[in-house]
Amino acid sequence: MGKIFYLIGKSCTGKNTIYERLLQDSGLTLCRYLIYTTRPAREGEKEGREYYFVRQEKLEELNRLGCVIEKRDYPSVHGIWTYFTAEEGQTDLAKHSYLGIGTLDSYRKLSDFYGSDHICPVYVEVENGERLSRALEREKRRSSPDYSEMCRRYLADEKDFCEENIRKAGITKRFFNENLDECTKIISSYIKKQLS
Repeated sequence: MGKIFYLIGKSCTGKNTIYERLLQDSGLTLCRYLIYTTRPAREGEKEGREYYFVRQEKLEELNRLGCVIEKRDYPSVHGIWTYFTAEEGQTDLAKHSYLGIGTLDSYRKLSDFYGSDHICPVYVEVENGERLSRALEREKRRSSPDYSEMCRRYLADEKDFCEENIRKAGITKRFFNENLDECTKIISSYIKKQLS
């Protein structure tokens, strides 16, 4: 049986870059495990690569059909954005292993849905000052920087990823991203061991 390796961590810890590098690692052969969002795509994001970008109506339809595993509403400076996981038959753990990105709460709900034997958390951390610096640099590179949203996300992560919540989720192993190349190699080795 395959597994879902689930990257978890605060914003600007390098999860997206690690995610793409691991997907390109020929020694892993992982498929993308994508979640859905009602927020608009950001610069450089593409449908079916980072997320399934959907309208509220699609979320309501999937909810009616009983396909929604978990959902989270986030107040943004632009209104409520929903991120959610739905199973429409796109996941086949009998044939494949997957790599996804999410939150502690979504990890717990996926673990309940698929079974804890089939989902493996990969918790990525970065020192908070470095993380804030990365967030600011990332925002400055955008054509329309949104510093209010950047600050909101940073502060929300401090609450959502507090030590108590990490403990409640059963996270015991952490990967410190001080050097992106080294951290990715360590995570790749960890995944290979889990698959063997």
